[in-house]
Amino acid sequence: MTDLHKECHCSVKIEHLSVTRGNQKILDDVNLEVKHGEITAIIGRNGAGKTTLLKAIMDRIPHTGTVTYFNSMGKKISQPKLGYVPQSLSFDRGTPLTVADLFCANSGMMPVWFRHKKDKLAHAKEMLAHVGAERLIDKPLGRISGGELQRVLLAFALDPMPDMLILDEPVSALDRRGISSFYDLVTSLRSEYHMPVLLVSHDLGHVTKYCTRAALVDGTIVLTDTAKNILKHKEVREVFGLGEEGIL
Repeated sequence: MTDLHKECHCSVKIEHLSVTRGNQKILDDVNLEVKHGEITAIIGRNGAGKTTLLKAIMDRIPHTGTVTYFNSMGKKISQPKLGYVPQSLSFDRGTPLTVADLFCANSGMMPVWFRHKKDKLAHAKEMLAHVGAERLIDKPLGRISGGELQRVLLAFALDPMPDMLILDEPVSALDRRGISSFYDLVTSLRSEYHMPVLLVSHDLGHVTKYCTRAALVDGTIVLTDTAKNILKHKEVREVFGLGEEGIL
């Protein structure tokens, strides 16, 4: 049984987070809380600092302030596990690397060209099954569709079960069917395992349909509200060029 079978009742508190690059302050005094079972969207104009915020939360870039994780009892988690799904994965489309190679290389020390152990393959199949992608295990990465690849990356992000799932515009390269399929999958995982999800999106339709809360970023957190109410704010309508009623 994998870690995915345990419930995740983690919450995340971001306090006074700032990022400076050279003499320029990219983010200033960001404060945000993402509770368990919530899908919180980070929205804003291009260059507002959305991806920078994700990188700081993942400790991939220098920053000040704190990012604290709490379990269901309110105790701090000292070494949180983060699952991350990027916009896309850059690789040579002609590579013979298979989905199984990707998973087994991550969970072992053996080179990918060695035959995979049965237990590693079984584990990879189990993780892929959680996202409905077990049939892809023997396919080369370069021969699966964009939607299939995002499912594989999501399965990868869930191994081991994360305390928070971070999605950086994960459907930007998908068609409408792929987008619905991916977000339906994410919402079902959130409902089942109660993990907090932090999502960067530029599509307000996706935000209002799939997310529970949203935060407008422009160098800092300008405002937060429920996803259903976010279009009511003048600041959001101005950033996205919406009319008074929040309609394109």
